[in-house]
Amino acid sequence: MWFYLIIVAVVIVFVLAFYAGTLLMRLKQQKIAQQQAEKEQQQALHKHDIKVLESVIIITRAMKEEQCDISEGCWRLAVLLDSLKTSKTLHEKFPAIFELYTAIKHMPILAERKKLEKKARMKLDYERMKAEADLSPSIIKDIELLLNYARERVSEISK
Repeated sequence: MWFYLIIVAVVIVFVLAFYAGTLLMRLKQQKIAQQQAEKEQQQALHKHDIKVLESVIIITRAMKEEQCDISEGCWRLAVLLDSLKTSKTLHEKFPAIFELYTAIKHMPILAERKKLEKKARMKLDYERMKAEADLSPSIIKDIELLLNYARERVSEISK
């Protein structure tokens, strides 16, 4: 009788060991799948950031060459930099760009601007030009720093 009980116990232990091994194998596969998904997500974020940073490089170069208005450039740069997925401290690194954007982001553009009376447009233009004049030296410095930052980040991410 003891012999049969020992055989049953051994069989139960082997079945449980097999089941535990199967669960461990599934856990390992899940971890591998999760790591692969995280890697793919990170690659997608990097791809997005490279595209954004390449646009930033184009805009900053245009601003340096005075092919793009300072206000328009800062507006575009602020929006682009806010869309970066892997960099979050850019407001602190390039404060003048974001300060001008904050000063002008409430202003209507395109069709909405055309709807305004001439006096209102002139008032907004004065407000924009005053903010540009006040921040222009700082913005020029930020543009140079941003251009270097964007180039470095693109090369870092591409590796």
